[in-house]
Amino acid sequence: MTKHYDFIIIGTGMGGGTMAYALRETGAKILLIERGDYLPQEPQNWQVQAVFDEKRYKPAENWIDASNGEPFKPGVHYYVGGNTKVYGAALPRFRRQDFETIEHKEGISPEWCISYDDLEPYYQLAEELFFVHGQSGDDPTEPERSQPYLFPPVPHEPYIADLIDKLRSQGLNPFNLPMTIDLQDGGRCIRCKTCDGFPCKVHAKGDSDVCLVRPALEHTNVDIWTNTFARRILTDETGQRATAVEVERDGAVITVSAERIILSGGATNSAILLLKSKNEKHPDGLANSSGMVGRNYMVHNNTALTAVAPLKVNPTVFQKTMAVNDYYFGDDEFPYPMGNLQMLGKLQAGMLSVAKPYIPKPVLTGMANRSVDWWVMSEDLPDPDNRVVVGNDGKVHVHWKPNNRIAHQELIKRSVKMMRNAGYTFVFTETMGIETNSHQCGTIRFGNDSKTSVLNEFCQAHDVENLTVIDSSFFPSSAAMNPALTICAQALRVADQLMGKPLLTSQQETNA
Repeated sequence: MTKHYDFIIIGTGMGGGTMAYALRETGAKILLIERGDYLPQEPQNWQVQAVFDEKRYKPAENWIDASNGEPFKPGVHYYVGGNTKVYGAALPRFRRQDFETIEHKEGISPEWCISYDDLEPYYQLAEELFFVHGQSGDDPTEPERSQPYLFPPVPHEPYIADLIDKLRSQGLNPFNLPMTIDLQDGGRCIRCKTCDGFPCKVHAKGDSDVCLVRPALEHTNVDIWTNTFARRILTDETGQRATAVEVERDGAVITVSAERIILSGGATNSAILLLKSKNEKHPDGLANSSGMVGRNYMVHNNTALTAVAPLKVNPTVFQKTMAVNDYYFGDDEFPYPMGNLQMLGKLQAGMLSVAKPYIPKPVLTGMANRSVDWWVMSEDLPDPDNRVVVGNDGKVHVHWKPNNRIAHQELIKRSVKMMRNAGYTFVFTETMGIETNSHQCGTIRFGNDSKTSVLNEFCQAHDVENLTVIDSSFFPSSAAMNPALTICAQALRVADQLMGKPLLTSQQETNA
């Protein structure tokens, strides 16, 4: 048994990093546990072959597709900062209606136990922490804001500005995608091609490591253990209190204790850890009296769309500056939610050759030089049969049958038409499979009823009084937006409640 802490935080991604940052000035003894190490700043950060072909930053592990028993490489990253080290840096808010019951073509997106208004001030604080660049007023689905963005939107390059004019001529409302890249005065961002899906070699991307964990570690009461794998969470004899975490560190199995344990390992790994932590009082997994741990796994319906104008070279370097939400809640022809369209980072030939090895490289290079690239994203509805479990082999097994595909196909159809009307002769689409799970969520849902949820509205376990889970696993629905900002906002709200004093007020005093 090592020394005792006030808080142990398992995971340093958006949830865990935010909790460490928010609690850093309380004087409480805090231990961050991270299964990976710091992602190195090295030339390979910006090399297409290293990142996409060699998968240099992916973990050396396989999960199992339960539908066929086949292994796959999950879209997760084990570093200080978690998946935010390689994410696309888009930080939109959920829409107001995303917190309410919404009828879809193939089912219901359930109401959350909190409202948009509960999170709005924390969204504001999260955007400040991540120097989010944005502009309100252009997106018809945008929820009300208490304050405007502090930082102006990322400017569109001329080619993209021209495309925006073509989309507006179709009656659409393209808007500036909220982005966390350091374009402040004296900022580090050089607006390169290697942002979306790449680590940032110059730390100009707003990630949990740079914005949250490193500032927290400047305080002597905050420690971090890297290359440390959490095996189990232990409880007292009653099963009502978590007491310690059993970890593998430096080749040994040790136990470290705390007054409160905060689990932030990501939707799959957090659920798996709870399932592995079963004991006499929790025979089906820790905090799992509802049977909901691991269930309602969601990952979004995702399609990559590449539109090519054969006679027009696209010289854009930083492409990911624009999004379209005109179909988010449906249209006259299809009155059900369809989802969000947002630009991808500029496609490069090496990225295509990994997915299309049978096409000659010169052809792929020509396509990449003349393409505009989009991510088409629709909601994946909660289904208790979509779940993650621990297999008899000890590995992660994922049961996932895609749903809400009709709406997604309708969104793809409109996206293709949109780009052809804008002058792009060839439009290619590729719908992603089980391995594309960067937006996984839902496996430890929160709610007011302990029979149908695992956590309460402040992400405290119903069954274990001092266990908090704060990552995308608490989501009862996936919406059709990038989840990172919502994780951060809820983590700030949870920290507020744990400290028993208003974090917003103290932060505003610090800023003043």
